[in-house]
Amino acid sequence: MKNTGDIMKSVFTVCFLFILILSGCSQTDKTDINVLYKVADYNINHADFSFVGVQNRQTYTSTKDIPEDVEIRFKSHLAGWHYTNGVLNMAMINLSDFSGEEKYFDFAAKHIAFGMDNYKFFQKRFKKDRPHYYYPFGQLWTMSELDDCGAMGASMIDVYQKVRKKEYKEYIENAARHITEVQERLDDGTLVRTFPHAMTLWADDLYMSVPFLARMGKFSGDGKYFDDAVSQVFNFTKYLWNKDKELYYHCYYSDLERNGVAHWGRCNGWVMMAQVHLLNHLPADHPERDDLIKILERQILGIAKYQNGDGLWHQLLDRTDSYLESSCSAMFTYCIARAVNQGWIDERYGTIAIRGWNGLKDHKITPDGQVKDICVGTGIEDNMVFYYNRPARLNETHGLGAVIEAGIEVIKLKRNLSQD
Repeated sequence: MKNTGDIMKSVFTVCFLFILILSGCSQTDKTDINVLYKVADYNINHADFSFVGVQNRQTYTSTKDIPEDVEIRFKSHLAGWHYTNGVLNMAMINLSDFSGEEKYFDFAAKHIAFGMDNYKFFQKRFKKDRPHYYYPFGQLWTMSELDDCGAMGASMIDVYQKVRKKEYKEYIENAARHITEVQERLDDGTLVRTFPHAMTLWADDLYMSVPFLARMGKFSGDGKYFDDAVSQVFNFTKYLWNKDKELYYHCYYSDLERNGVAHWGRCNGWVMMAQVHLLNHLPADHPERDDLIKILERQILGIAKYQNGDGLWHQLLDRTDSYLESSCSAMFTYCIARAVNQGWIDERYGTIAIRGWNGLKDHKITPDGQVKDICVGTGIEDNMVFYYNRPARLNETHGLGAVIEAGIEVIKLKRNLSQD
């Protein structure tokens, strides 16, 4: 029979082994591939493609069950027809290609189908005295700004490669028509908005247009879309680039012929993401390709100077007293890793991306795959306090797609570097 000392020793050994097992699981859970899948799977598991009554809180899985007098909203923000959903769709499709798991493509395909199968119900209810965003899928049929159709249109093109539906092709063509013929432009062809002041150039809009235009060039076989996308990169850089800070301003007021006040993190991320999407699709022999790579490399070197000790970037890139923000950190991480992987820039830049991903893993992604500190949607104002005080939320759709893209590309980057 064992004495008390032996029993205590056995108990200690079992506890120690248990701690080691738990520690090993924790380490395994933080590997790049597991973190990536956790973020993507969290969104798949929490997406709800249904509707809910604003007053009665009743869930409706089909529009045919919705009473005439019931005001409706999406039950989940992951079901909305918003540019951020388009970004997430494209990331999920890339993850499907990377992993071989069809469930990620199916997420994007289901989201597109949810919109295309249901929007006509709400379109019939539409009244012009209410804003389009009051109605589920209002942006789908109104297409009043680039936000409404650029990223969603780009994701529609990606889904259409496997799901060949006539109404999808019609949506793509309508989006192309809006961007090329309807959206406001300056005299030199630069895309602008009608607000907050007439003919205001938003840095965000390089992403809201160029990824679609680049895909449309391939989709249609018409080089005019590539040429327009290239022109937008050159023009946005002309109006928004601050050569002293080596950052992009958030906006340019054409009526005042001056920039806004902020070097906002995410708008710089949108600019960089747009360039990468363009280079992903631009023909290798396009005459402007080398100049585009030089612009991208210059921006990468610029933002690298603002990366903090944890590998992350601030809400206001040049203001270290602003909070560390996840969406721009993920965007820069993805773009730099992608540029190195594609051979557009020297592989030595890859460490910037690796540090960025490590910062996201260690500080911004929870053990169950949720993403913290993503700035909410942000307009334009001429005071820094507005940008400082924008809320940062958990699982905000503005950053989810970029985090997935960053994970994919950093995993590829580490594999590539280990082979050198």
